Amino acid sequence: MKNQELAQIFYEIADFLEMEGIAFKPYAYQKAAISLDTLEEDVAEIYKRGGLKALEKIPGVGKSIAEKIKEYLKTGKIRYYQDLKKKMPVQIEELIAIEAVGPKTVKSLYESLKIKNIEDLEKAARSHKIRGLPGFQEKTEKNILQGIAFLKRSKGRFLLGEILPQVKEILGQLKTLKEVEQINVAGSVRRMKETIGDVDILVVSKKPEKVMDFFVSMPGIIKVWAKGPTRSSIRIYPHSKNFGVGIRQGFDIDLRVVAKKSYGSALQYFTGSKEHNIATRRLAIEKGLKLNEYGVFRDKKMIAGWREPGVYRAIGLSWIPPELRENQGEIEAVLRQVQGRPNGLPKIISYQDIKGDIHCHSDWDGGNNSIEEMAEAAITMGYEYLGITDHTKFLRIEQGLDEKRLTQQKKEIDKLNYKLPGREADSPEGCIPNKFRILQGAETNILNDGSIDIKDEALKKLDYAIAGIHSSFKMPKAKMTERIIRAMKNPYIKIISHPTGRILKKRDEYQCDFEKILRAAKAFGIVLEINSQPGRLDLNDQNIRRAKEMGIKMVINTDAHHISHLKFMELGIAQARRGWAEKNDIINTQPLDKLLKILK
Repeated sequence: MKNQELAQIFYEIADFLEMEGIAFKPYAYQKAAISLDTLEEDVAEIYKRGGLKALEKIPGVGKSIAEKIKEYLKTGKIRYYQDLKKKMPVQIEELIAIEAVGPKTVKSLYESLKIKNIEDLEKAARSHKIRGLPGFQEKTEKNILQGIAFLKRSKGRFLLGEILPQVKEILGQLKTLKEVEQINVAGSVRRMKETIGDVDILVVSKKPEKVMDFFVSMPGIIKVWAKGPTRSSIRIYPHSKNFGVGIRQGFDIDLRVVAKKSYGSALQYFTGSKEHNIATRRLAIEKGLKLNEYGVFRDKKMIAGWREPGVYRAIGLSWIPPELRENQGEIEAVLRQVQGRPNGLPKIISYQDIKGDIHCHSDWDGGNNSIEEMAEAAITMGYEYLGITDHTKFLRIEQGLDEKRLTQQKKEIDKLNYKLPGREADSPEGCIPNKFRILQGAETNILNDGSIDIKDEALKKLDYAIAGIHSSFKMPKAKMTERIIRAMKNPYIKIISHPTGRILKKRDEYQCDFEKILRAAKAFGIVLEINSQPGRLDLNDQNIRRAKEMGIKMVINTDAHHISHLKFMELGIAQARRGWAEKNDIINTQPLDKLLKILK
């Protein structure tokens, strides 16, 4: 499909326009790019069926952008885009991937030093040519070099949210083969790690040659590294958009065919982690057993291996969820559990426990969908409630809402709450218990001094308020800590969003004393968010576990800016599971009435 090619072009056009300081247009192209990036139908088929008028019905696509889509479908080029690239011949996507670099910085660096790519940028920074430019300092050079180093450390790894939809699609295709008896993904994908290097898939089949023939001929394959009777390896270019997240390069997948009698052992072995496997093998040795990818053996006799739970039982353990297999105390916890001692392995939250998503954005502040469209999508997911939390006024680039617009939005939400399924006009507060309800929140901004960018009078009218940091990420540790804690002291702030501010593969957590943050959250009854955006997954698993141990409540939200982003919830739940969180640790596993009591 041409959807992703066009989306990438429109993202870059938005960056070029932002580089020039042009107002409004960048947002229009970003919105069109998001629509195309998440569009399930081929845009070429839409045009073929209905021409320009059909293209203009795509959300975010007006007449001008529809004309450019038509031009690309017919010629493979967009003259407007080509002209922008000629005017500013830089690798803009590559450069703005560095945390300290934005479109306007790219323009300044090109005009002053002819910097076109990361190689040019690193060379200039190391030669101290940047610090003397107008608006640039020694600190700027340092931040740029840190950003480049961070990018290099992440090279060769992909976000879980980028990989997972493609893996599911490939598994679905392989499952259609009658020759496939059993199949599962293994490795870091099965453990739902935040970032993935490559993918391992295990299959049981009596006719592996048929499976391998199919595997190496799938659409999107860039390279077949190896093809054999029991193992093949490919590099594939992703095309699945189930999560609305795109990858611009291929990734590797290994397919192994294993014996049916060894499937459980192979699945346990190839799921890992390496550290978990070392610990389980050591435990097996202590019991006079041998554990490997082929089975569990006493001398030469195989006593387990065909099913994974049986492998764990054979070495004295109960089955351990893949997300916990990191040798971070899970084996010791299971041993305590088996022996009837306290502090055993917790019953971690399941993927079916969430009852609603309470950090979502609408077209009121730069999201792609109306409140009604977001609500309807949430209803189809089986949710009981959805929280609309558009940005407040500090984030002008995302059309942040002021006090007046929050009041206007409340009126729209009230009307929708009567209109949507399960509403009755004569019921108290316009809703029936256990029926769907839209909540009005707001994602406010924590300013540099820790104050909130919207008046308390407006906040107290909301169902709840979230606060997050969206600027000045490099404050000194003590000041950043105090900044966050002061926001927590506001009586109307109930949730801190993406609490450590990290962006995977782009930006580290900001400097703060997280132990103090946790103590303040406990003291003021603040809920900490597990943000499910693929690039955030913030809190990380270790911080989730620390919060849980201190009895601090958490919430899993998607921070959705498009209806397709609601699917990110799976990633956040996986993150909570990796952090040993249980159902009662997460407030949006609760029905609406209990949730509202928590948020009071």
